[in-house]
Amino acid sequence: MKIKTDGVVKFFITIIGITIIALVLKELSHVFIPFIIALFLYFFFEPLNNFLESKKIPGFIITLLDIAITVLILYTVGRVIFDSFVQFSEGFPEYAKKLSEIVRNISKELGIRDPFFRYFSFEKLVKTIDFQSLAGGLFTSTLDLLGSILFVLFFFVFVLSGEKTIYEAIKHYYIHKRVKPEIKKIKKAKSDELNESLKQEFDSELQMIKNQKEIELENTFREITSQIQKYIITKFLINIAAGAITTVALYLYGLDYPIIWGLFVFLFNFIPTIGSAAALILPVLFSLVQFGTLTSALIVILIMTSVQTLAFNMAEPMIIGNRLNLNPIIILLSVLIWGYIWGIVGMLLSVPITAIIKIIISNSQSHNLTFISDIMSQKRVN
Repeated sequence: MKIKTDGVVKFFITIIGITIIALVLKELSHVFIPFIIALFLYFFFEPLNNFLESKKIPGFIITLLDIAITVLILYTVGRVIFDSFVQFSEGFPEYAKKLSEIVRNISKELGIRDPFFRYFSFEKLVKTIDFQSLAGGLFTSTLDLLGSILFVLFFFVFVLSGEKTIYEAIKHYYIHKRVKPEIKKIKKAKSDELNESLKQEFDSELQMIKNQKEIELENTFREITSQIQKYIITKFLINIAAGAITTVALYLYGLDYPIIWGLFVFLFNFIPTIGSAAALILPVLFSLVQFGTLTSALIVILIMTSVQTLAFNMAEPMIIGNRLNLNPIIILLSVLIWGYIWGIVGMLLSVPITAIIKIIISNSQSHNLTFISDIMSQKRVN
């Protein structure tokens, strides 16, 4: 007996289901985040892996090479960050004195009588910090980060070794689900006893339907892989270019630790919309401390906004925006939603995850899913 439900009930059931999925993803983030990152690593390395496979390189050597490249990149970035912060710690006392003077001068000009601001001392404030607890927390965070990296590499190995099996399983399920109704239609149309010639015709039609569904599924997977590869690789290169240009420009201007500020531009701009502002705040504040003038802060703002405008408001939309075809409102909502579920990592992964969802539902024959895909699109629907 079939139970009929109206559209409103279906809508609320869908909302409840999505909410439950979001809560599960949030609760099991320690499992899902490494797995998703491992999937994106697979997308990143797939062009190289396909090339190596065409040269008859064994699979285990390809896997070891991918892991070696990943570890080398992480080591290089980690080394740059560590060296930069070591240099920063060496010059910290001087910057602390300048910051204390700035706070005291501003409090006098604004007429603030609170002794904390009138006689502000950053050195005394630092002495109140429990460095033992801070060091313990830093050590724990470092161990957690290393554990997460190992977890990602663990998943990555299994994704590389099992992706073809998973694809074949999905293909078998998809083809069986889509072909079975077609077989029933053909059998109903030819309800009479099948002779040899009709049997051959039936087998031929069945094979044609299977081939068609296989092509549809293969095109969907190819589009997902192609779109995400283009996004990840192009975004990676644009961020590197923007970070490098920012580093050189701030170095020429004379701002200390330009590598750190360039690294912020590289990392934060993986987060759409919000990232550019986050990458701007710290170097601007630091320029106030280093130079002590508002003019210097305005110059740093001009330098960084110029680089980010060229890279992320002009070059990136031309290269990436048209390929992903995502509505800017959907991009902003995805950043907020995935940021709530997985924090900063969710913000970084929000756009490629949303692009995958859109590609999958755009290949559906459901009218409702087609409607959702149209809403997510940047281009107008004709």
